[in-house]
Amino acid sequence: MKSENGRAAYALTVLFLINTMNFFDRVIGGALGEPIRREWGLSDSALGALGTAFTLLYAFVGVPLGRLADRAPRRLILAAAVFVWSALTAVSGLTRTYWQLFATRLGVGVGEAACAPAATSLIGDLYPPHKRARAMSVFMMGLPIGIALSYFVGSYVAHSYGWRAAFFVAGIPGILAAIAALFITEPARGTKEVAPARAVTGSPWRRLLSIPTLWWLILSGALHNFNMYALGSFLAPLLMRYHGADLRQAGLITMTVYGLSGIPGLLIGGALADKWAMKRRDGRLLVAAIATALSAPLMWAALARPAKDTMLFVVLGSLACAFMYVYYASVYATLQDVVAPSLRGTAMALYFFAMYVLGASFGPLATGMLSDHFTRRAAAGATVLEPFRGAGLHSAMYAIPVLSILLAFVLFAATRTLSRDMDRR
Repeated sequence: MKSENGRAAYALTVLFLINTMNFFDRVIGGALGEPIRREWGLSDSALGALGTAFTLLYAFVGVPLGRLADRAPRRLILAAAVFVWSALTAVSGLTRTYWQLFATRLGVGVGEAACAPAATSLIGDLYPPHKRARAMSVFMMGLPIGIALSYFVGSYVAHSYGWRAAFFVAGIPGILAAIAALFITEPARGTKEVAPARAVTGSPWRRLLSIPTLWWLILSGALHNFNMYALGSFLAPLLMRYHGADLRQAGLITMTVYGLSGIPGLLIGGALADKWAMKRRDGRLLVAAIATALSAPLMWAALARPAKDTMLFVVLGSLACAFMYVYYASVYATLQDVVAPSLRGTAMALYFFAMYVLGASFGPLATGMLSDHFTRRAAAGATVLEPFRGAGLHSAMYAIPVLSILLAFVLFAATRTLSRDMDRR
């Protein structure tokens, strides 16, 4: 038992490290967005499109990679994927034009697309149902820590050595994580289920799309990722333009609000989700819905703070983001509850396809387009737009709390179908 627990702990530790580098490399573009925009004279729409480039290819490539995770050794998939995206992140530092950077970010999306389906499938076979939300919360801890490190390291390196140097630094640790993944012991699929896993026949896509709860979870993922990627792309620029922060200050504040706040959100949210799931079958989703509903007024209040009032912005924004992070541990564990073990990689790939095509790809792009629209309106015909970009971006960011309210209703709707889908599985 000790050796089995030790192997599970090692695997979860490596998966956490891989996910940390996943999000470190993923959001480094947002951390460096303002100096990149200024060097090449970009609009916010073009800046947002850099995030869209990553997420679109991530989503499309993720579907076949998710199927591969249900068939091939997941540790080998992870090792290869981490190596690829880390190398391409470093190559981003060599780019000299906007389109060269756009192309390398596409490539990073290909590598990172393999991470979540393979990793979450592994966790489902390493931990029994009553421990999965907590295990997922440890894995997803890589999200806030990776984001925090990305903004902290990226802003400091860029401030001292230029934004290209930050990409070089970001690419190095992933190579070590790729090597560590090779030593994960691959568990047999379905061994941690309470009831014996049944063989799944017929089309896997038809089987998955016949699960009503999965449809609600897919819609929730699109809404949640819209908000998270809008924040990731434009929180630092908002702080620099509207609140007057320099690059290092913006990095530190973003590290706190968007990164470190996720640690208590994931840990407390994961523990509560498992506890409530023991009392009622929809407990995990209720935790996610209530937390999301609470995040909306807090984010609105943070955005409503006047220019230069960064102290209350940090407090309110951090609380809002902490509640937003509860989503991951709760919803990812719920997906495992309604999907058979042999289809979990495919289910995560399908979920992420919609999550990124409909959510993450539109979050930065739509927010950037809204920012450009409000900037032109604030300029009132002026030919020089730069002085009005802070006000324009500030107005665009109010889309986030509005969509959070809609997300809370979607999660509540998912609780209505969950019990029946768990029985069907």
